[in-house]
Amino acid sequence: MAYTNIDDPSAYFQAVLWTGDGLDNKQITNDGNSDLQPDWVWLKDRTQAESHAVFDSTRGATVRLQPNSTGAESTETATLKSFTTDGFTVGTSGSVNNGSNPDQYVAWQWKANAGTTSSNTDGTITSTVQANQDAGFSIVTWTGNTTGSSQTIGHGLGAAPKTIIVKDRDSTSVWASYHEPLGTGKYLQLHSDAAQGSISNYWSSTAPSSTVFGVIGDNGGVGYANNVRDNDMIAYCFAEKQGYSKFGSYVGNGSTNGPFVYTGFKPAFIMRKRTDGSGGWDILDYKRDPTNLADQFLTANANGAESNYLDIFSIDILSNGFKFRTNRYESNQSGSTYIYMAFAENPFVTSTGIPTTAR
Repeated sequence: MAYTNIDDPSAYFQAVLWTGDGLDNKQITNDGNSDLQPDWVWLKDRTQAESHAVFDSTRGATVRLQPNSTGAESTETATLKSFTTDGFTVGTSGSVNNGSNPDQYVAWQWKANAGTTSSNTDGTITSTVQANQDAGFSIVTWTGNTTGSSQTIGHGLGAAPKTIIVKDRDSTSVWASYHEPLGTGKYLQLHSDAAQGSISNYWSSTAPSSTVFGVIGDNGGVGYANNVRDNDMIAYCFAEKQGYSKFGSYVGNGSTNGPFVYTGFKPAFIMRKRTDGSGGWDILDYKRDPTNLADQFLTANANGAESNYLDIFSIDILSNGFKFRTNRYESNQSGSTYIYMAFAENPFVTSTGIPTTAR
């Protein structure tokens, strides 16, 4: 059996950088080995304090959610205007294309199913699913119809998701996230630096399966529910694929000779969060920081500009994982637990047995 079925991760994930010029319909083109028509685009102004913004081809271009905000989705016609065969176009909004400074931007992009969705009846609530089983990624939407009881939602991956991020599209509410190492009674909030929360049946008391994941109702309110009555919901679901994606946890050792995290690939994207205490959702990627020692980070739960504090988030990027080089509480406090999600630049070994190298 081949080590990986994904020799070219750029077919499913890419990051791209651009400089704002203020011109409408600016084309942002990927430069990976493969063309990538993205289905989920997460973008951020690196230069100034601007909110993160996510767009997906299920809800349609211009329909924005903001990971650092609990706000409902909104239509913003001057932001991401279209998905193209190898990237996307942006409008004149300063959050995506400020030409007066000019600002620098980054976008992280994942491929699902080119915008094609299907109805899924695997769960107790019918969902609309756009899935890419090869890459282990699906975009799932449904309408909440419960008043407090647990329900299940079909995700279309054909494998149990390791990470699930859920948002109520219609109301002010949390970005709830499931992470396998925490179990079904714990959750984190993407918009917040808070420690993990505990609600015994938050994910319906059952670990996600190869077909469904669980949610709880809201009893007529919003707040912490991940299935709000009569509201439109969305989930981004990730199953692990050897040589391409990894979702897990590590325990800090409080040393600048920090823990090594094996992923089985050279990471292109890493996001990590402390779970047993406060700490931001810090993001590194191979475009903003192509050196072996990576420290250029953005924080998913905050609107701040890019930072490069070596003592907060300093990581060696290796051919088969990453190693922390800081003893700070945000990344490597002794005895603290952290979760992470990572996607590949190159697999450690290709399907034909060729090894990759570190930066």
